[in-house]
Amino acid sequence: MNEQVKLVLKNPRFLFIPFLYWFGRGISDEPYLKMMYRLRTGQKLNLESPKTYNEKMQWLKLHNRKTEYTQMADKYAVREFVADKIGADYLVPLLGVYDSFDEINFDELPNQFVLKCTHDSGSVVICRDKERFNKTAARKKLQKALKRDYFAAKREWCYQGVTPRIIAEEFLGENISDYKIHTFGGQAKTVQVDFDRFINHKRNIYTASDWEYIPLSIRYQTDPNRVIDRPSKLAKMLELAERLAENIPYMRVDLYFVGGKIYFGEITFYHEAGLNRFTPSEYGTQWGDWIELNTLA
Repeated sequence: MNEQVKLVLKNPRFLFIPFLYWFGRGISDEPYLKMMYRLRTGQKLNLESPKTYNEKMQWLKLHNRKTEYTQMADKYAVREFVADKIGADYLVPLLGVYDSFDEINFDELPNQFVLKCTHDSGSVVICRDKERFNKTAARKKLQKALKRDYFAAKREWCYQGVTPRIIAEEFLGENISDYKIHTFGGQAKTVQVDFDRFINHKRNIYTASDWEYIPLSIRYQTDPNRVIDRPSKLAKMLELAERLAENIPYMRVDLYFVGGKIYFGEITFYHEAGLNRFTPSEYGTQWGDWIELNTLA
């Protein structure tokens, strides 16, 4: 039984979420977020005096709307921002950018590559061998993703102005370490490591300062017995993340570490759309305390 089915059985209100997504397009952002928040968390959304991480994420969606965030959320346009901030050497080599799947000239691509959409999360297609690559399945997945309005469902504002495109990037290999660095006010506080994604997805959280395991579960189960070594270039990774997140109340910076080299992955302004399940719940309050809204009000 997968994670989503378990949630629906445990929380029948989840059955109403697809109807909200479908019929809520004409509803303005604030009332929509209040309804969605109640359905997803079972709690009333406090926007007047937000305290928790989740509450402050919804507040930021409504009140922290800087035009540069759209560039930073765009998986193609962000490359210029990253190059300016930390240098182009940290970018995964780009192989092409396309408005549709049918624009892709596969003869010009190497035997291995990665395709992904610029405006969403999860629409990734990996080609490990062009001779065995299922173009039909890839076209279906990516063309469907291109039509998806990623802003509408959870009102993650920065995605509203992103042009849906497909980019092709170099395939970095199978053994890639992916570190999601959570920054607050430009300071790295925690590092998230996901593992066993296709078996029994788990997620461990560590302190950024000294790589201490935090007994915290966010959506997926945590495993204190799973030893994840501190990356050898952690200090540099934290430095890069903080430079990218300078003067921003919250940002998650994803970095890859492969073959002793650091690569930029992506930027996220609302982790899990601000609908996280923190266990124990007090961590949701602690993460909320780290987000300063006073300078934005």
